Amino acid sequence: MPDITWEAPFCGEGNSCFRLGTDAEGNAYIAVNGQEEHYLTDTADALRALISEIKAGKADHLL
Repeated sequence: MPDITWEAPFCGEGNSCFRLGTDAEGNAYIAVNGQEEHYLTDTADALRALISEIKAGKADHLL
């Protein structure tokens, strides 16, 4: 497992908590809180783009 620095969990209502993390090589990680060994990974640039698109409302249809 890479050496991931995890941020504090982002939690919605109930138990829907996610964690974001990064490593020294510039990779970004997303995992369900408590299940960090099962993560999705991509570049930090890809994570920035994802967050920007979400903030712009492009995932609102999922809410």
